[in-house]
Amino acid sequence: QVQLVESGGGLVQAGGSLRLSCVASGRTFSNYAMGWFRRPPEKEREFVAAITGSGRIRNYSDSVRGRFTITRDNAKSTVYLQMNSLKPEDTAVYYCAADMATYLNPSGAGMDAWGQGTLVTVSS
Repeated sequence: QVQLVESGGGLVQAGGSLRLSCVASGRTFSNYAMGWFRRPPEKEREFVAAITGSGRIRNYSDSVRGRFTITRDNAKSTVYLQMNSLKPEDTAVYYCAADMATYLNPSGAGMDAWGQGTLVTVSS
């Protein structure tokens, strides 16, 4: 079983940037598609971004495409989410997830592991 630990959340003004990190341990990291999800206050969890094990293919939700970038460093067993041009509606708890599959399921169903979450707050 893989374990995930996120970091990098915090408070930022609208228009600012943050980079989230998620470190994995326990299994061969490159075997997992990785993704980021978020849960805004009083809303359902939603898909943000995903990346294949090789890092060659990335997928984004419409709400973050062009502002957020997902990358991974398999040598460090870490996946990143660079968030630029942040908006107040990006405020949420952000979770990373691992899926032992070629493509991560954007519904979030069937993930092999979830991180504990990191809070991102964007002030207006």
